[in-house]
Amino acid sequence: MEQQTRLRTSVRSDTAVDWHEVAYLLLCSRRIDELEEQQLLPAGKITYQFSAKGHELAQILLGLHLRHPHDGATVYYRSRPFMLSVGLTLAEAFAGPLGKATSPNGGRDIGVVFNLPPRRGVTVLPASGDVGAQYTPAAGWAQAILYRVRVLQDSSWHGAITVALGGDGSLATNGFWAALTMATTLRLPLLFFVENNGYGISVPSTRQVPGGRIVPNLRSFQNLRLWEGDGTDPEEAASLIGEAVAFVRSHSGPALLELHIPRLCGHSSADTQAYKSAEERQRELARDPLERLRGFLLRKGILSPAQWEELCHRVERDVQAALEEALAHPEPAPETARRHLFFEPDSPQRVGGLLPEGAIPSGGSSTPTPQGPRINMVDAIRRTLEHELERNPRMLVFGEDVGVKGGVHGATLELQRKFGAERVFDTSLSEEGIIGRAVGMALAGLLPVPEIQFRKYADPATEQLNDCGTIRWRTNGAFAAPIVVRIPVGFSKVTGDPWHSVCGEAVFAHAPGWRIAFPSNAEDAVGLLRAALRGNDPVLFFEHRALYDTAPARRPYPGDEYILPFGRAAVVREGTAVTIVTWGAMLYRVLEAVQALAIEAEILDLRTLVPWDVERVLSSVRKTGRCLIVHEDTWTCGMGAEIAATVAAEAFQWLDAPVQRCAAPDCPVPYNRRLMDAVIPTVERIRQTLEALLRF
Repeated sequence: MEQQTRLRTSVRSDTAVDWHEVAYLLLCSRRIDELEEQQLLPAGKITYQFSAKGHELAQILLGLHLRHPHDGATVYYRSRPFMLSVGLTLAEAFAGPLGKATSPNGGRDIGVVFNLPPRRGVTVLPASGDVGAQYTPAAGWAQAILYRVRVLQDSSWHGAITVALGGDGSLATNGFWAALTMATTLRLPLLFFVENNGYGISVPSTRQVPGGRIVPNLRSFQNLRLWEGDGTDPEEAASLIGEAVAFVRSHSGPALLELHIPRLCGHSSADTQAYKSAEERQRELARDPLERLRGFLLRKGILSPAQWEELCHRVERDVQAALEEALAHPEPAPETARRHLFFEPDSPQRVGGLLPEGAIPSGGSSTPTPQGPRINMVDAIRRTLEHELERNPRMLVFGEDVGVKGGVHGATLELQRKFGAERVFDTSLSEEGIIGRAVGMALAGLLPVPEIQFRKYADPATEQLNDCGTIRWRTNGAFAAPIVVRIPVGFSKVTGDPWHSVCGEAVFAHAPGWRIAFPSNAEDAVGLLRAALRGNDPVLFFEHRALYDTAPARRPYPGDEYILPFGRAAVVREGTAVTIVTWGAMLYRVLEAVQALAIEAEILDLRTLVPWDVERVLSSVRKTGRCLIVHEDTWTCGMGAEIAATVAAEAFQWLDAPVQRCAAPDCPVPYNRRLMDAVIPTVERIRQTLEALLRF
């Protein structure tokens, strides 16, 4: 007991520092880096090596503070010391770069792109290889903390915080500024933990922020507490980290701590640091936190020289044993490479979505029970959102203008008044922030339903969308972020333009891990939206603007329990002369063209693009011998090309003519109506294409 007391030094914090543990973890991290650099990399056993030398002390001190069972953290590729402090084992630390099956990602990702379900308190959200992508999910987890406490009345989340670790190179990214805006305007319990080592690869920090330091540039920000200091000085770093964590944990709002540290290595093993002078590198070595920690422990009498040497020997034994263990671990089985792209009932995620806490609403029927008169598709969507919000207190709806205004298309009208501004709310004008926030919320066990106003405006969020789709896969099934993203797409009833009329579904159909719905009428919109909201995968829900309030898409409301499973195409019209595959607004133009020709065409509405109903399409083509695919998206690499390739490969012997497509040329959508009709397939173009196909 006397020794344990002597090894702890109080700091201005909500906890004390166990300097013995700090020293052990720092020595372990340093030795792992050395063995990778000196043995594993030259032997070809690892491919990438991202050293954390110089960053260790500050990260370890931070990690030891995060013991609340609902703390969250986002990290980046130089965060291994932090990971060791929150529960990553030494063997796992080696297994990641070695690509072993036992690594946290099962050999699917670079070994230092981390994730970790809670072991010692904190949940480490799945990291991204994209610089700056860690910030907005951290803001989402922080907002989920407040939602859990305020709305769900879950006291177990009280006092939890989120920490976003990042280097100075990430301070120029959209994600950082989007998260900073969210954190300060909403007063989120979020700590930005900035490790300023002076460089982003070879680019100095003065090219990231004016003057190379972020704190002086943020002094005018309201609702943001700032600290800055030396991340290599044990006492100063411990004091600053303790203060910052305690401040945020008291729910006083967000904070940013900038610690200056040396990067005692290249950006990666391929970086020789030729851009640094010999004098600069010598100055950095003089600030080595390992040597400064050793001096501090000896000077304070926390450890004697003999105890330090004994600790070094212990670390060497432990690290060598961990390396031998990791080298003996199995390689991932090749047949598992494509697992966990989507939810697998026999392998549910441990973190993220409603499933881990048993909160997915049950029930539902695939048989519609029509109620009342025909209603517009936008009204059907709003009614479904309203019912699911009533039923599921973990569901939130948000985006630009979705609150008081009720959405620019009216799909969320009156929902904020009924459910309150914590559950239906407006966001800052940042699609990166909207989607990144949704990811963090979903990982914290909520059901976020963000709206992107128009398909073109999803472009700034592409990074977060792509990362979200692969979370389950990248974490080997441990995490999932089942968000439902509503996006109005396509031309309007009266006009088009390059910004508001993009369809562009093929881009997202190409992104792994996303389910995609594209209903053509009110009934299907209800069933598919409810299936998405009660599912366990991320979903892109495309709503065609020209169908929101037009007669062809109107249907009676199919009931509050109607669920339409994904992957089931609708046979809109039966026939034997030709199979026409389409979806969205093109369905009604196809119907007009077929009626004008008076032919026996079989018309299939796919309804969902991921998955699409392969068997239904092939069955129809085998009956008719001809296939035409009609879509609004552009020609090259459009969804129609995928369908055509599948039909050609799987039903070639039944074809009486080449598979044909009718789609928009590779051209933006014009504003002038006559120009728009020259781009988007019209009834006349579809009719002409059909005639040519039937004449073949």
